[in-house]
Parts: sequence; structure tokens; C-alpha cells
Amino acid sequence: MPSAIKLLVGLGNPGPAYLLTRHNAGFWFADALAAKHGLRFRGEAKFNAEVARLALGNGDCYLCKPSRFMNDSGRAVQALASFYRLAPEELLIVHDEIDLAPGTVRLKQGGGHGGHNGLRDIIEALGDNNFNRLRIGVGHPGDSDQVADYVLSRAPAAEEELILQGIAAALELVPEILAGDMARAMNKLHSSEKHANGINNDDKQD
Repeated sequence: MPSAIKLLVGLGNPGPAYLLTRHNAGFWFADALAAKHGLRFRGEAKFNAEVARLALGNGDCYLCKPSRFMNDSGRAVQALASFYRLAPEELLIVHDEIDLAPGTVRLKQGGGHGGHNGLRDIIEALGDNNFNRLRIGVGHPGDSDQVADYVLSRAPAAEEELILQGIAAALELVPEILAGDMARAMNKLHSSEKHANGINNDDKQD
């Protein structure tokens, strides 16, 4: 039986200098989800994170934004997972994805880190990679040497709008995702792809 999601982690870098950068797409999603349900994040020093609690019909899900930098995200995820005794299958990590076009959204479970420093640190901290991911496409600079500067910069207005549209579409899938019904969520993504540009799904492993 699918595991319900009990911890949703949006990845990003803290501070106003990074707020609007591509690398903060996970934070954008977490903030949008909290705003949709009238929630406010609160700082939790013991978790190295900002945390909010979302109560839905299938139980509570904790929303998290790590308060340390991207390459130290695992500390917050491991602390919360350990405190609430959560299995990797009960976690959803929301992050930017350079291998997807701006605004494209995909769900998957497990796989490697694909060079993403946040995912890399989470896998190392948990000692497990079998958590769920919501990947928000931000596009690729075309040169691997430019990736760091690319993700730490703001997208042009047209691309940023596509990313925000992808996030809005993903928000509509939250009930299915948090219930652990990834197949239904992915089917909805597939259906959306037929009616709007930039919304996809993929359950393949890296």
C-alpha cells in the first residue's frame, strides 16, 4: 500500500539575495502551498528549518524549508525524519531541476542526485535515496560549467512565469501526492500535458 507523505521539504537557499533565483523553486512551492492553506512557517532551531503543519483528511503533513544553505539541506531533513520516525517513502523533496524545461513538472521516487547538491546531501544524511521527489524544471544553461551561476541567478520574466505556472499546476496535485497516490497524480500530470505546455510526468529512475 502506498505511503502517505508526512514530510514535504522545499529546497532553496535562505536569505533575500537568493529569494528569486532558480535554485529556490522548492521554496517557492512550499511558500505557495502554505499560503494556499493559510499557514505560516516558524523557525525551529532544533531542526535547522522553518516548519509549518498542514492538516488534511488523511492526517498531518509537515512542511519544511531548511534554514541552512542548499548543500547542507540533509541536516534538517534527517532531524525531522528522525524526530517523527518517518521512512524515506514518507518524504517528498521539492527541488529545481535543470534537466527539465522551465515549468515542466515531474514526480518520481528514488534515484540518484543528478548533481543536485541538496539531493546529494539529503541522500548522504539519510543513508537512503528512496524518497519521493517533485522536480520543477528551470531549464539548462547549455554549458555544464555555467550551471552554478545559472541556478543562482534569476530567470528571465518569460521563463520565470513558466516556472510559476508549473508550480501552480503541481499545487493542484497535492491531495493525491500527500495521500501517496502517485499514480493518480502522475495521470493528472499526463492529462494536463495534453492541454497546457510544460506539464509532464515521469516515474523513471535516474
